[in-house]
Amino acid sequence: MSKKHKHFETAVIHEGYDAKDMLGSLATPLFQTSTYTFDTAEQGERRFAGEEDGYIYSRLGNPTVNVLEERIAVLENGERGLAFGSGMAAVSAVLVALTKANDHILCSSGLYGCTFGLLTMMQDKYNITHDFSSMESKEAVRALIKPETACIYVETPINPTMKLIDLQMVSEVAKEFNIPVVVDNTFSSPYLQRPLELGCDVVIHSATKYIGGHGDVVAGLVVGKKDFLDSVQMTTQKDIGGIISPFDAWLLIRGLKTLPVRLDRHCDNAEKIFEKLRNHPNVAKVYYPNDTDHPDYFIRKKQMKRGGGLMSFEIKGSKEDAQAMLNALSFVKIAVSLGDAETLIQHPATMTHSVVPEESRLEMGITDQLIRLSAGLEAWEDIWNDLEQALNKINVHAVGN
Repeated sequence: MSKKHKHFETAVIHEGYDAKDMLGSLATPLFQTSTYTFDTAEQGERRFAGEEDGYIYSRLGNPTVNVLEERIAVLENGERGLAFGSGMAAVSAVLVALTKANDHILCSSGLYGCTFGLLTMMQDKYNITHDFSSMESKEAVRALIKPETACIYVETPINPTMKLIDLQMVSEVAKEFNIPVVVDNTFSSPYLQRPLELGCDVVIHSATKYIGGHGDVVAGLVVGKKDFLDSVQMTTQKDIGGIISPFDAWLLIRGLKTLPVRLDRHCDNAEKIFEKLRNHPNVAKVYYPNDTDHPDYFIRKKQMKRGGGLMSFEIKGSKEDAQAMLNALSFVKIAVSLGDAETLIQHPATMTHSVVPEESRLEMGITDQLIRLSAGLEAWEDIWNDLEQALNKINVHAVGN
């Protein structure tokens, strides 16, 4: 069966690996080695010179890692994939590869806190400036593009406000200026959204989340054109060294096999919990892409298969009320990250986005009352019962609501 005829659910299990090549082993073997031997000194010379294919050193390539890279490339419909030791290693490698001193990056109006921190560091050290845009129209994107703009960096859905960006529209503007578009696709995974098919150039994942799916690995993935990722591999990845370990790659290969099944359950649970949250008297607002009243719902229908397993909601009360609500939970876990089997909940203003200055944080829509929820794989009724009893303990009258 050729790649182009495989359904996603088949490709996620089979691509990049043939058991016949590995003594019939059904599971992908774990090549837990740091280096590789050469038959002769001349062979080593040829491999280092790039004249002969073959493994040299696991920072430069590993058979287990390569299976993961080939599989994610097929799933995102890209030419090549690269695996990294963390999502931020992937983000930093791409942004360093695309920029030089005094360049400019145009960003979506909200970003993960550590991405914001990276951009701040790049500005402080190398005068690589950045601007934030709502990206609500072509005019809004064009307005902030400068002669020195090196790339456009987008999160959609945006963490944690769940605002959506029309990737096809942004890509059309970027092509007018010959600027690459980089998309953090962590919240959707390739099962729900494939930015390269919408005209974008590079896709990044914190594979720690939905791709791993079990809360036991930290990793990052990048997919894009082969020429670009060949360059990234032999420069920023090789020399900065943010590589993935073979064992972590093996865990991701295992996790990927159940991605469609898990995502469907995450989405099922999120849709039910959203309906309950929106009707709770102590909840002021719920932000979920599958909400037909969401201002970007038409974008969700256009570019996402479903609404995803993540949502945010604002409580009626104060920061202290939000923290008290989290403390009142029984089995829902207070933890950053997302996409695990367990339902996770966190307070972005003081956790994932605490590095963002308050003024910028509020401009992004991250208030002290905002809570982010990653729906897990448990029975949705149990998730809701725990959330409901904690929400019921908020004393809204005491804070004037």
